[in-house]
Amino acid sequence: METRHHRVLIVGGGAASITTASLLRRQRPQLDVAILEPSADHDYQPGWTLVGGGVMRIEQTRRSEASLIPGGVTWIQAAATGFDPDHNSVATSTGDTIRYDVLIVATGLQCRWEQIEGLREALGSHGVCSTYSRDFAPYTWQSIRDFKGGNAVFTMPATPVKCGGAPQKVMYMADDAFKARSGVGVNSRVIFCTPLRTLFAVSAYARTLQQVVRRRGIDVRFGWELKAVRGPEQKAVFDVHETDGNVHREELPFGMLHAVPPMSAPDVVASSPLAGEGPGGWVAADRFTTQHPRYANVFSLGDVAGLPTSKTAGAVRGEAPVTAANVLAFLEGRELSSHYDGYTVCPLITGYNNVVMAEFDYSQKPICSFLVDPTKERWSMWLMKTKMLPWLYWNRMIKGLPHESRYLKPLAPLVHLLRLDYREPPSQRRPAARQ
Repeated sequence: METRHHRVLIVGGGAASITTASLLRRQRPQLDVAILEPSADHDYQPGWTLVGGGVMRIEQTRRSEASLIPGGVTWIQAAATGFDPDHNSVATSTGDTIRYDVLIVATGLQCRWEQIEGLREALGSHGVCSTYSRDFAPYTWQSIRDFKGGNAVFTMPATPVKCGGAPQKVMYMADDAFKARSGVGVNSRVIFCTPLRTLFAVSAYARTLQQVVRRRGIDVRFGWELKAVRGPEQKAVFDVHETDGNVHREELPFGMLHAVPPMSAPDVVASSPLAGEGPGGWVAADRFTTQHPRYANVFSLGDVAGLPTSKTAGAVRGEAPVTAANVLAFLEGRELSSHYDGYTVCPLITGYNNVVMAEFDYSQKPICSFLVDPTKERWSMWLMKTKMLPWLYWNRMIKGLPHESRYLKPLAPLVHLLRLDYREPPSQRRPAARQ
C-alpha cells in the first residue's frame, strides 16, 4: 500500500473530469493534476441514443481513456473506494491512499437496474432494451427493426436521469421506423409511461413535445412508474399514481419495451460525508460555484453533482470552466468569482431529421445560441446533433478548448436565413437509419 499526494485530484474519468483537467492544465501548465479512473475506455454517451435509433455504430462512441488524458496529467487506473474529506484523502481499489489539496468529484452516476424487478435479467431479450447501457444500445435498434406490432412501451423513472429528454428521443425515432415499415407501417401502439406529470421540465419545450405526441398519436400515461418486468411473458408492471394520491398496479403487455432505470450517485459517493441531503446521494454543491458547502477544498460537477440542472454533457460545458476557475482561485487564495448560471442543453430528437435544441438555465426559460426560436423542430439542429456535436465533443470540449457556442454563433445568420423548420408530415418521412 502506498500513500501519494497530488495538488488536484479528480475522481472520475468521463466528460466532466477530462474537460476540467484540460482546462486546469491549459491555464496552469505546471499544476499537479491527477485523475483517478479505473476504466480503460471512454464512452461518448450522448451517442448511445443515436445507436439505438440506428444512426450511429456503437464503435463510434468509444475511445481509449489513455488517448484522452491531457498531457502532464497523472492517470491513476483504479477506483475510489472511500472518501475522507476530513483528512483530505481518498482510498483506492488498489489499497493505496491519495491525499490532495483540492478534490474534484466527477464520478458520474450509476444506473440502478436492480430497482426494477426482473429488468436486469430481461435486458437483451424478448424485446427488452435500453439506450442507457452501452451493452444494450445496439439491441435497441435490433428491437426496433424486429418489432412485429403490438405495444411498444417506453418508460421514464422518477429519479433524475442523464438527459431528461433522452427517454423520449428513441421513442420518436422508433415511431418513424414503425410508420415507414414496408411503406404501410406495422400495427403498433406507442406508449410513453412516466411517473412525472409533464413531458419536460421546461414548460415551453413541454408544449412542443405535447404537439409532437399528439401529432404522432402516442399514448402518454402520466403517473406510471415501471416496477417490474417479466421478460418471457413480455409484460411490464407499473405503479400508477393517481392525482388524488392513490396508487394501484397495472400490467401492460408489450412487443418491445425500452426501459430507463432509476439513477443515483455511485454508492461510494452516496455513503460518504460528501453526499448532500435528500435521495440520490448526490454530492452537495453550491449551485453557482460548484464548491462543497462543508468542505471548501472539494468541488463537484457533471452527473454526480447535486446541482439543480439537467445532467447532460451540455451542462458540463457550463460547469467545467466555472469549476476550473474556482479551483485555481481557491489554490491561489482568491475569491471564487466564477459563477455557473445553470446552462444546459438537451437536443430533443423528435424524429429522424428533426431536433429541438432545448437550451435553458436556472431560470427554466428557453435560451438560444442561434437567431431562431429554440422551441421549434429543425433539420439544422438534427445535423448539429448527429454531425457537429460529436466532433465538437472529441475535438474541442474535452480538450478544454473554447466553448463551441463561440464557433456556432457565426452560423446563426445562415440558420436564420435558411429557416429550416420542420413542416413535412411524419408519415411522409423515411428513417435515415443504417440497416
